[in-house]
Amino acid sequence: MRLWAMSELAPRGVLKVGDRLRFEGRTQQIVGLEGTALRLVSEDGDLSVMAASHVMADADFELLDRASDAVPEAALPPFALVDALPPPVVEQARFWERHVVEVITGLPPDAEEGMAPRPEYDPAWRTLMEREAAKVAEMAAGGQRISRRTFFRMRQRYEAEGLWGLVDGRSRKPPAPVPGTGRVDERVVSALAEALAGQTELSTGDRKRLMMQTEQILTEKYGEGAVELPKRATFYRLVNNVAKNNEPFGSAVVRRQRVLRPAGPFTPSMAARPGEIVQIDSTRLDVMAVLDDGVVARPEMTIAVDVTTRTICAALLRPGGAKGVDAALLLARMLVPEPMRPGWSQALAMADSILPHERLMAVDTRLEQAAAKPVIIPDTIVIDHGKVFVSNTFSSACSLLGISLQPARPRTPTDKAIVERTFASINSLFCQYVAGYTGSDVTRRGSDPAAEAVWTLAQLQDLLDEWIICWQQRPHEGLRNPYMPGRTLSPNESYAIAVARAGYLPVALSTEDYIELLPVVWRAINDYGVKIDYRTYDSPDLNRLRRQPSGMTAKQDLWEVHYDPYDVSRVWVRRSDTRRWIEATWTHLPMVRAPFADFTWRHARQLLADQGKDDTSETAVAQVLAKLLRRSGKPPAGSARVLARTRAAIEAPSRPALPPPPAVETEDHNGDDEEIPVTPFGVFNPLEEEGKPLW
Repeated sequence: MRLWAMSELAPRGVLKVGDRLRFEGRTQQIVGLEGTALRLVSEDGDLSVMAASHVMADADFELLDRASDAVPEAALPPFALVDALPPPVVEQARFWERHVVEVITGLPPDAEEGMAPRPEYDPAWRTLMEREAAKVAEMAAGGQRISRRTFFRMRQRYEAEGLWGLVDGRSRKPPAPVPGTGRVDERVVSALAEALAGQTELSTGDRKRLMMQTEQILTEKYGEGAVELPKRATFYRLVNNVAKNNEPFGSAVVRRQRVLRPAGPFTPSMAARPGEIVQIDSTRLDVMAVLDDGVVARPEMTIAVDVTTRTICAALLRPGGAKGVDAALLLARMLVPEPMRPGWSQALAMADSILPHERLMAVDTRLEQAAAKPVIIPDTIVIDHGKVFVSNTFSSACSLLGISLQPARPRTPTDKAIVERTFASINSLFCQYVAGYTGSDVTRRGSDPAAEAVWTLAQLQDLLDEWIICWQQRPHEGLRNPYMPGRTLSPNESYAIAVARAGYLPVALSTEDYIELLPVVWRAINDYGVKIDYRTYDSPDLNRLRRQPSGMTAKQDLWEVHYDPYDVSRVWVRRSDTRRWIEATWTHLPMVRAPFADFTWRHARQLLADQGKDDTSETAVAQVLAKLLRRSGKPPAGSARVLARTRAAIEAPSRPALPPPPAVETEDHNGDDEEIPVTPFGVFNPLEEEGKPLW
């Protein structure tokens, strides 16, 4: 078989003597060819020799016309468009190609090698017009009537466009600017697209409302009756073709989520070492928790996720309405080791994990009894614009630790997509197995999940902490090593690799640093002690500081006081000379006999004011507070939520004290060899368990 190619008919990219071209802004003619070199003569008569590749690669190269004996250039056919045509259309084009090629060359494309042309198509004896007439007569005898003019145009299109020129014109017709719009007025299509875009923030409606909105847009742009809408059935078909995946008439939540996706290619957050980028966010947990007797609600969960290792650095559950101090406490939990709890499997211990335990132990001996979750010190934390994360408390804590805050763009969850995806993993891998699971929305909710809730917030927090240690040792699809592409890594394995690669070695937060993260107020130390929001705190260690200036002139010589809003039964005063902390307890604490929160105190004052009594009387407020904490079955109206949050703060599990880091020996510059007894401070627990003595 002889294979015929387009290059035999009209070779592309061939230059011959006599061709005129434009090169370097001047018109030149080829007067000689020598290998791959061109001898050019400009209009001014200048002679030059150039490499053909250099000439044709120039930005302004253009072939103006060819010599009289040059073969006309043919454009390459659009092969992809031909392949996309229906098979019958391509078969018809191939049929015409066979006849056209025989007229042009004398032989059909599938002619065998050495085969002689038929006499009526032999170019040596017949002119092109005679060959065209013979072909028209042959096809008419076979039942395919076609005029010589039509065949002439087909031959011209084939020489210019190849096989694509022989395709039926109806199939060659370019598609509509918007697929599926057909012959509908482009103004109607544009108005419909504008109306569809406006459905994003609206509640889901039907096509009839969309048709009315489209008509209003056309009236505003072109005037009353200037553009006529198609009939209702045609308009509905148009909407079905233009609307993507029927989104305007589906879930409003899904519609808004799709709009928030980044348009076009975007660059994801990349981090090479642990802590380089940490994402933090809050959401409602899909589990009902027993906050107090008769009070069942979904707690609010705040988590921090390391981008490099997918480690859940910390997770904190609160009864709702999280405050800036909650984010600061979450930050503190990130920076201290997670201790093993009674009842946890030894397989969850750091000593039995792949983490570089011995290397980390050399830096901090507290890791000896730690669980298998690494301590990650963030460099940058990505936050949204929630009031919890933009609060002065959280930003001050990050500033104190040298952590940069990077706000995400408003309404752009993809800026912190990893923590958003981790929420979904927690729901699918943890929440759905917990009693009181609510599902992700009301359509997936059981008949009465509140009746299934059996865990208190403190117990749920402990379960979540244990699950996170298991998460750390579970393979993650987003963690792969280029040297082991077929294997998924766990967050702990990724951390071990990153430590070896980046030389990352964290130093865990100390006890005093933990207190530094708590909110601060500036107060005077009087004879009765320190007063905050009508509460009085005192300690014998404050005797030497009473009525004395702190030396902080910028703060009017007031003293720095730190407190925990979830347990305001005590505060910490910093001495300006030694920088040590002095713990001062509430003077009316024996009347309450339980830790309480700042919001509980404010609520008690409000109850007292509602009764027409003096809400600035410390003793009166303490009495109301004691009654409020004792009421568990029938709290006063409006007190259920406050009492639930208070009880959650009371029942929050303590973080067992870890062995303190080894003491550093220092020289005694005073020459005093007497040993001064030092009481170990331990790891500060801002949320002490109920029932433990507080004085």
